[in-house]
Parts: sequence; C-alpha cells; structure tokens
Amino acid sequence: MSPPSQWNAATSLAPAVTHDAIVIVPGIMGSELINAGGEVLWGLSHPRWLAKAWLSRSGLGSLHVTDAERAGEPGSVRASRLLRFPTWIPFVGGVEPYTRLVEDAGAVAAHPRALRTFPYDWRLPVRTNARLLAQEARRHLEEWRAHPAHAQARRLAVDEREARLVFVAHSMGGLVTYAALALGGDSELAAETRGVMTLGTPFQGSVDAACILNGVQGAPLPLPHRKLAALAATMPGVHDLLPRHLCVEDGTEVRRLTSADVAALGGDKDLNADAEAFRQKLLTQPLPCHRQLVGIQQRTAASMTLEDGVVRPAEYSFRSHTDGELLRDRHGVPRRFPVQGDGTVHRASASLLSSSASVPFALQHGTLASDKAARLAVVDFLLEEDPLGPDQADGALGLQVPDYVVPGAEWQVDITGTDDPSGVECTLSALDGDGWSREGSPYADGDDLLRVDLRVPRPGLYRLTVTAPYSPTTLTQLVFAGPDGTADGR
Repeated sequence: MSPPSQWNAATSLAPAVTHDAIVIVPGIMGSELINAGGEVLWGLSHPRWLAKAWLSRSGLGSLHVTDAERAGEPGSVRASRLLRFPTWIPFVGGVEPYTRLVEDAGAVAAHPRALRTFPYDWRLPVRTNARLLAQEARRHLEEWRAHPAHAQARRLAVDEREARLVFVAHSMGGLVTYAALALGGDSELAAETRGVMTLGTPFQGSVDAACILNGVQGAPLPLPHRKLAALAATMPGVHDLLPRHLCVEDGTEVRRLTSADVAALGGDKDLNADAEAFRQKLLTQPLPCHRQLVGIQQRTAASMTLEDGVVRPAEYSFRSHTDGELLRDRHGVPRRFPVQGDGTVHRASASLLSSSASVPFALQHGTLASDKAARLAVVDFLLEEDPLGPDQADGALGLQVPDYVVPGAEWQVDITGTDDPSGVECTLSALDGDGWSREGSPYADGDDLLRVDLRVPRPGLYRLTVTAPYSPTTLTQLVFAGPDGTADGR
C-alpha cells in the first residue's frame, strides 16, 4: 500500500537522541586551571602564554602541589572548564581540545541539561577527583531526572525507563570514572550507570609517566622537559599514571616498578606507594557496561630499563604463561614482543581485561577524543547502537613525531605502515594564526617506513597532519618549537 500523499519521509523520522544523563571527563592537563583571583594558570590559547609556560623560569611554578594540598586541604587552584585550545606537553606531545566531542555529544542529548562536563584538578590524586566526580554525577542525574524535558524524552524511549548515567572519559579521566563508580563513596552509582566509554585510558599505566619524572635525572633535555619533571615530582596525579605491569627489564628478570625505583628516577616514593595501593584496590572492582576505544599502530613505549637513575624506554613488552611465569627462549632469556598503541599508552594498558571488546583506531593519544572517526564511535555508543564502528586496523598508518624541535634545524617525521609515498600527504601548519604552512615530501626509508624532513621558521605551536586515501583516519600531532636549551643549566 502506498503511503498517503501528504506523508513526508523527511519529517516522519524521529531524531536520534538519548535521554540518558551524559558526563564527559577529560584527561590529564585537559582541564583549564585558575587561581583564586580567576587568573588562568593552565589552558590559555595565545602562543606567548605557551612559550612563557615552558620556556621561562617562573612558568607553571604556581601549579606545583603544596604540602597542604597533598594532605588533602583545599588550595587556591581549581578547575574551571574543559580545555578549549590546543596545547602541548613534553613527552606526551599535543593535546587537542574537547570542543568537538562536547558538541557531538550535545547534538544527540535529549536536552542541553542532559549533558555535563567534569573539569578537575589533574594535579591531585585520582581518588580525590573520583570522589568529586561521584558527587557531581549523582547531582547531575537527579537534576536531569527532575527536569521537565526528561519526562518528555523518556516517553520516546523504547522501555520508557528513567535516565541513567553514561560516561565518556579520555585518558586519566577513565581512571577517575572507574574509581568514581567503584570506590567513589556512592554505592548505588554503578547501578545507575548505563555505560562507560574510555578513550586511551592507561589502566596499567604508561612508561611515559616514568620518562616525565626522569626529565631531571636523565640525559640532557630541553628546558620544558626538565620543568615538567620538577612539576610532576610534586603531583600525585602523575604518580597515578606510572606503569603497574611487568615492565622493568633487570638482567634476565622482568619486574614491576617499585617505590625505590620511582625515587631513583626522580619521583616521590611516598606518592608512588599511595598510588600503587590505590590501583591494586581499584583493579579488583568491575567497571559496568564498559566499552574501550584504544589507539593502535603508533610506536609506543611499553617497557624500560633503569640504570643509575636513568630511564631507557623500549617499544616491546613481555608475556607470561597462565601460571605467571615469564615466556623465555631456550637460553632462559625473557622473550620480547613488539607492541604498539597510541604513542603514549600501549595497547594492552588501554584494555581492562574484564571489559568488553575494544574499538581500535590508528590515532595518537592526544587526538583520541577529537578525531572525527573516534567521535562517531562515541556518538554511536551514546545512542546504544552496536557495533561501535568498523575495525580500523586495515590500512592503518602510524606516526612518530619529535615533541620538541628547534627553529631552523631540520627534523624528521616517521610514517609507519607503508613504504609507498604515493597518495600520502604531509602538512605542517603554524597555530599562531598567520597562515604559515608547508607541505612535506615523504620518501621511503626502509620496509613499511616513510620519512619526511621538515623545519619550522620560529618558536611556537605547530600541527602536523598526515593523510592517505587508504587510511581510515587522519593522523595529527602537535609539535612545540623553542630554543635548544639542553645544556643552559636553567
């Protein structure tokens, strides 16, 4: 039977929305921080602010965690909102803002009041922020359920149930969300949660956190890396991200990082002991209705050696038999297995073993919450559709970029996954608004490896973009340029 002539297919379609209460939780350094007077301490957009933060003696000094803050007393620093501008962090590289993720989530929320973001002081312990998130999530759910728009949206749901919570959490934010649901002090919160999607969350930590703390102890490094090391040594949040898996290669043995190791490499042994005890308790708890988006195909440190206080990261891991014994070769030497991830968190760390299947994307850590394909997977999750998008492994490229370069000096970008430059486009653009941009020329430099030689004209923040017609994602990374400063003693 033909539909009535006045029937209009375009107007008969119901909008794709969720009536659940959405909470977006950013990663480390993903929240803007201000002081009691409202001055922005972290998160401004102007290039001069970024240069002051990382290249001056006083930059970021106000972010050091005080003894009173470590003891749990409130300080003068607080989180105001999610990161709105691209920024850069030594060792981790670029961090993209959460603007598009929030916009996409808002587009499928039944009402603007159904969506809430949770900025937090990422310097502090995960457990501190977890308690705050548990309180905020409970408040958000109750306020949304009491809103008139909730009743209307609920009537359009298949089962007309009350709204539940849905969390979307990037990086450290996944640990904060996990702890909020498992140990946050609200025993009913997990039951009120419909699902959690984590994006590149280091459930087993990241070797990069050890490298950050080692910036003062290790080989000569640029000033920003040394400044971050001094800052991170006071921050419980960084110690919460240290690797907790078998990762320290020690002769013919492989062991976990100890508090003595952390002190030797430049961290705080007491902060590490607290973080270790908390993590061991956390990992015994379930995470309800969990989906995990993980980065793949990017060169990522997964293990390390520690010699005279110097961390040497390595891009391989170790495996154990079901009885816990290491896999060894016929000579008794632990077998090394190549690993990849998102450039910061290796593949296994981003996967919570008790969770459902992972959704892989060939993306860098900082873009897991901003890339279009990843955002589509998030929206799909919010709308309760399965599966969460196509497997992104086939045809994937990897990207290896220096996180700090010197103006005028040549540096290289490695593109892994192909040795055919045809169709591969590489663009470097300044983010200071003057329009400077250059195209790079990839050339083969080994099996499944392309290299691009680049220079930048002046200090500042730059975005590198790599595309190929057969790659399912666009690879991007932020690069910070500044003076050499590796041996100036500052």
